[in-house]
Amino acid sequence: MAAKTELWTKEQTIVALNLYCKIPFNRVSSTHPDIVRIAKVIGRSPNSVKMKIGNFGSFDPELKRKGIVGLGNTSKLDKEVWNEFNNDWNTLAFESEVLISKFTNQPLEKRIEINVEDIPLGKERLTTIKQRVNQSFFRSTIISSYNLKCCISGLSIADFLEASHIIPWNKDEKNRLNPHNGLCLSLLYHKAFDKGFITITNEYKIKISKYFNDFKKDTAISDLFLKFDKQKIILPDRFLPSKEFLEYHHEHIFKK
Repeated sequence: MAAKTELWTKEQTIVALNLYCKIPFNRVSSTHPDIVRIAKVIGRSPNSVKMKIGNFGSFDPELKRKGIVGLGNTSKLDKEVWNEFNNDWNTLAFESEVLISKFTNQPLEKRIEINVEDIPLGKERLTTIKQRVNQSFFRSTIISSYNLKCCISGLSIADFLEASHIIPWNKDEKNRLNPHNGLCLSLLYHKAFDKGFITITNEYKIKISKYFNDFKKDTAISDLFLKFDKQKIILPDRFLPSKEFLEYHHEHIFKK
């Protein structure tokens, strides 16, 4: 008689949700290096981890709207974990990374490559580590959701891409790690967005500040900014930017 497959634990399932956020859905496969690596440390097969990520995809309404239904063989635990963390990104980010460190028997700061030598021991060190872990999670989630492309220019060189907050980090603590509060932007457009020289409308169209009207004869300004005015951004596969957050940026940050 065939051996009974061991059931997934909640800790393993939370780690799989971490991967769901970090890997572009169209690149999920049993040979993806991150899936192979995580499968080994949590004691599951790569195919099993791939299928678990597919299960989470079946809960995602944004994938459904695109006709991507994920897998249908979901468990009660899958749904429980999804419901618990889908709107609690602060907890998911840190807890899932702590669990990966636990599975790998590796200190969190070492695995995330955080230099803590100059950070005092105690509460301050823990706070700093948590902040950097959360920032790393947010960046990975946003960039993977946009399939490693700047949503304005389409640039796909990872070293030039950043995760931009729509509502700034220091303005909304609750939504700091909410992927619906993020855009994948190249360095130039990230800076311009943060400074209010560009914004994104709630129709997901690029809007260029009137500030640039004085530079219309400048070829660089035309090529880098003006030509994108009123064009639609490249939308993410998951975690569509919140229209509420976009309206905040337009009202409070954009240089009209």
